[in-house]
Amino acid sequence: MSASRFLYKATWWGMIRFPSIPIFEGANTVGRCNLSVTDKRVSRKHISLHASTDGSIEVLVEGPNPIIVRSGGERKKICSQEKVTIANGDIMELIPGNYSFKYATFGNENTTSSPTDSSSKKGKRHSEEDSLASNFAQDNATVSDISGSSQSKPANTIDSKMDKVHPLSIPKEWLPLIFRLMRVQGLPAWANSSSVTIQDVIQGNVLVAVLSNYMVDIDWLLSACPDLKKIPHVLVVHGEGGASLERLQKTKPPNWILHKPPLPISYGTHHSKAMLLVYPQGIRVVVHTANLIYVDWNNKTQGLWMQDFPWKDVKVNNRECSFENDLVDYLRTLKWPEFSVKLPAVGNVAINAAFFKKFDYSSATVRLIASVPGYHMGPNLKKWGHMKMRTVLNEHIFDKEFHKSPLVYQFSSLGSLDERWLNEFASSMSSGTSDDGSPLGIGKPLIIWPTVEDVRCSLEGYAAGNAIPSPQKNVEKDFLKKYWARWKADHMVSADFIKFKQGSLGCITEEQYATYDTWVYYFCRPWFILNHISRAQEIVPSTPLNEFKTKLATLCLNRSSGTDSSSQVIRLPVPFRLPPQPYTSEDVPWSWDRRYTKKDVYGQVWPRHVQLYTSDDS
Repeated sequence: MSASRFLYKATWWGMIRFPSIPIFEGANTVGRCNLSVTDKRVSRKHISLHASTDGSIEVLVEGPNPIIVRSGGERKKICSQEKVTIANGDIMELIPGNYSFKYATFGNENTTSSPTDSSSKKGKRHSEEDSLASNFAQDNATVSDISGSSQSKPANTIDSKMDKVHPLSIPKEWLPLIFRLMRVQGLPAWANSSSVTIQDVIQGNVLVAVLSNYMVDIDWLLSACPDLKKIPHVLVVHGEGGASLERLQKTKPPNWILHKPPLPISYGTHHSKAMLLVYPQGIRVVVHTANLIYVDWNNKTQGLWMQDFPWKDVKVNNRECSFENDLVDYLRTLKWPEFSVKLPAVGNVAINAAFFKKFDYSSATVRLIASVPGYHMGPNLKKWGHMKMRTVLNEHIFDKEFHKSPLVYQFSSLGSLDERWLNEFASSMSSGTSDDGSPLGIGKPLIIWPTVEDVRCSLEGYAAGNAIPSPQKNVEKDFLKKYWARWKADHMVSADFIKFKQGSLGCITEEQYATYDTWVYYFCRPWFILNHISRAQEIVPSTPLNEFKTKLATLCLNRSSGTDSSSQVIRLPVPFRLPPQPYTSEDVPWSWDRRYTKKDVYGQVWPRHVQLYTSDDS
């Protein structure tokens, strides 16, 4: 297709604004999920559109209410089950007098393709998924308002609908202070600002790589990141089993070592997603949320934190720090087979957990929180999971804004929770002391979880639901209803919320875990997120990271409310709207073992097979 096509939302007076709706060649639907407000007059599948290669679109009114089409100076009412053809520049009112959308096409100089759920295609797309504009505004683009006047729209701008979402631009030296989002193909350029790809993470002269993950597709990994082929020593710590493990063993290069950590609890798994990359100058530590498979690094919003650390100068500094202790303690539990390597300026060394004490982590901008499977008691009770989080938070004093502030949980896998455990977790997340000496107090939890409509209308359609693997019995518990909040974003992060991963207090002296996992933490309540380093000093680029305290703010922060205008604000790219919107009575939480017959944006139903590995022929 030679052009990218969009429906642009317009207000009564005709100012063109976001959100725009991409139109693919073939079948498309527009409905309530495309609006920023809930209006029951607009059906969930209000209209269907069939886009032709000549740029025209046939529109069928699916809902009971009529629409209005304005074309060539005429205004025509189209009733339920009637069809009409629209062309570039035509305007539709989804409800007469309300929700106007203008159809427009753009040339494809800056287009990128929409996603495929098959990792084997590596850039080839389904025919109906042709292309999305990677930038809303072309250099020569103009938009016309409904009254017929026009205004030039400069490149790389954000419309009035997006006035609370700011493009992310962070000085390089401040990047360790935040987590970053991974690049998602098919999104406009502003939505991918300061995002990262796997090539941005694994680059340069890497001497030793430890890749920790759950799912690993080596065929895709080597094609996506050819630099991996040059690394002489690679250890993959994984959670694969069965046919996936056999595939992994067959496709790994000869110099790669595979290791699956021991699982003392049979239903546990290794889920930690992290990388340790050793360079001549030091080490890069990466903690992220994506499996090492195509769809996770291309089609989903994932989060990543990384920071580089130098080798220790043992003559000057041989002290340990909290980050080092937490990292090495966790690595010891993995029990990988030790191997020897020869490194420049270091000589022959054994690559084991103790090796990673050779680096100076004193500038770490985060704390590391991990979980390991097993029953923990005594001094180990507060070493892992949410009890570790509770311990770390109790070490700090918070500003008054954090008193009983909301607790926002966002994850992609929901275990078999009960309300007692959820209260236990909230107590850990609310630990800490206000600057007046009083406890913070427990805030109200909100669980951001996609609805069936969110999944159906997502970038991948129902295929995205394969990465939200929670069954109906876990999702549809009555007590969870009061916690549900919508995934709404104008710009999905993967993590798991499983009782046996975060830990469960069997009694006051014992805690149980089933899964290996790692996180880094910021002091996160939704609108102000405080780094743990120090108190309130203005950030200047030349200030060493370990000498200042920074206040981080989310992308939707209004600078005029609640933050010191004299201070430098670093924006944290939380990929969903804050404050979260509670579910309505019509919203149904996604569960992957239900059957969904209403077709998604690609005309598919659920369940369906989703190919995750390059060589998966099943």
